[in-house]
Amino acid sequence: MLNNKTLFILLVLFCFNCKSNKEEEQNKTYSDVVSVAAMKDVMWKGELFSKIQLDTIKPKKGLYGIGPEAYLRGEILINNGKTYVSRVLTDSTMTVEEITDAKAPFFVYANVNDWNTIELPRSVKSIKDLETFIDNQTKDQKRPFAFKLEGSISKATIHIQNLPEGTKVSSPKEAHQGQTNYQIESENVEIIGFFSTEHQGVFTHHDSFLHMHLITKNEKQMGHLDDAVFNEMSLLLPKS
Repeated sequence: MLNNKTLFILLVLFCFNCKSNKEEEQNKTYSDVVSVAAMKDVMWKGELFSKIQLDTIKPKKGLYGIGPEAYLRGEILINNGKTYVSRVLTDSTMTVEEITDAKAPFFVYANVNDWNTIELPRSVKSIKDLETFIDNQTKDQKRPFAFKLEGSISKATIHIQNLPEGTKVSSPKEAHQGQTNYQIESENVEIIGFFSTEHQGVFTHHDSFLHMHLITKNEKQMGHLDDAVFNEMSLLLPKS
């Protein structure tokens, strides 16, 4: 028969082994997506003010994130720790700058350092095609998650929010006053996106599981991706 001391030692070893297995399992899984505030509160409640200052997010290594600039005066993209803000100059020109302390009324971000790369089938041409493809490819993955696209597009439409100063917002129509659309053709790009079936109205629109921002390789154009015709693209999904 085991004495009390032996039982205690066995219990400690069992608990340590359970903890180690749990930690090992957690380490196999990519970090959680973090969502700050909600798109619907901006659109319907007019909460345009800053809910997060982006230089407070740590660590920067492998950090990806997207959202609008506070007061809907631009678009924000964090691409592997570098924060870009695009703003409207004219209906055909924009500025894209690195601004570390950008502020957002809602934002979504995640850290990913290891990716699995899939060549996007040539049959995947549109954003809707992409949504279906990603959904089918990730049925067994933890959701939500960040993803990347790298390669060339035949054409794309991106927008930048440019709400007139002092505008009050109580509906999506009012929130999109001043939004400026830009057409991009035959460019090499990177697209940072987030996929979720549970966050419509939070960080994806009500009719989509995707939210994506596109930046051209020369970093001259960046904005929220509305439409695209994909050419040769690689899809990067977080490695678990």
